[in-house]
Amino acid sequence: MSASLATTRKPRIVVVLGDPAGIGPELVGRLLADPATSATADLLLIADRDELQRGMDLAGRRSAVQQVADLGDAADARAPAGVPLLLDCRGDTQGAFERGVPTVAGGRYSLDTLKMGLTALQRGRADAMLFAPLNKHSLHLAGMQTNDELHWFAEQLRFDGPVCEFNVLDGLWTSRVTSHIALREVADQITAAGVTRGIELIAQAMAGAGITQPRLAVCGLNPHNGDNGSFGREELDIIGPAVAAARARGLPVEGPFAADTIFLKVQGEQRRYDGVVTMYHDQGQIAMKLMGFWRGVTVQGGLPVAITTPAHGTAFDIAGRGVANPGAMIQAFQLACRMARARIDAASTGARPA
Repeated sequence: MSASLATTRKPRIVVVLGDPAGIGPELVGRLLADPATSATADLLLIADRDELQRGMDLAGRRSAVQQVADLGDAADARAPAGVPLLLDCRGDTQGAFERGVPTVAGGRYSLDTLKMGLTALQRGRADAMLFAPLNKHSLHLAGMQTNDELHWFAEQLRFDGPVCEFNVLDGLWTSRVTSHIALREVADQITAAGVTRGIELIAQAMAGAGITQPRLAVCGLNPHNGDNGSFGREELDIIGPAVAAARARGLPVEGPFAADTIFLKVQGEQRRYDGVVTMYHDQGQIAMKLMGFWRGVTVQGGLPVAITTPAHGTAFDIAGRGVANPGAMIQAFQLACRMARARIDAASTGARPA
């Protein structure tokens, strides 16, 4: 982290437009139009200038930006108060983008701008990154070899530690032991080490967002928690012992709980838990999206840098219509700011960020 960033009052957030075929540019335009954005953080936009202006037009307001030549220029640039910096970045794509469909160009642009965002984080030019929605098919068309962007980030960073996507909604966090794999493979990948890793990762991530004493719950795998082994023993042989071992080490975790009732315990003023570890992707995703589709956030967890994004997708069906809901984008920005602030505070005290 450069001295100029370490002493600044506000965190600096890298913002990337995501897939230009979707609603990402509009979401960024709406984020820039919100006065609370510039009051909370300094922004470094890594985006094609024309795409950014198109997003602003869809949002109904052109916001001022100050263009910088490169990341080195961004380190020392002093824009007027509240004015974001813009690094005009097109990557290896040329010509107009096709809208509303997955394309090689959209995926290539997404990967190129994300790679530049990672470089900004690694060089200490920013404290966290926020990216607008991506389309996985576009990313794979463009050559991404990993199952998802989280593992692509880890690959780009040469990070080989455990990683996990976290979903966050109104202060409730969820992680999962398995993620983007076929459902038929899930049971074979439920291990004590995997459950333990899921518990540890979510506790560390929540600490990194300023939640130092989270109350954690763990889901079972089978219907009705296996009904004491009547249809599945994963709860008895794997998940339960892993939870007990984690609790014996001082982690504030309970379970396993039946997946069809645990989310009743995490809503409203009587919320009993702040985080839930699920066994597979849809076990938590369905509940979280039903509770607040346009407010959910995804955190790229476990990485050595802080990265957030809206939990919803590119919404190709409404792209270009100017009707995109910015709720999740704003929530993702606010969480990125909290994570960045925690990292700045840790750096100022010499502590290692969670």
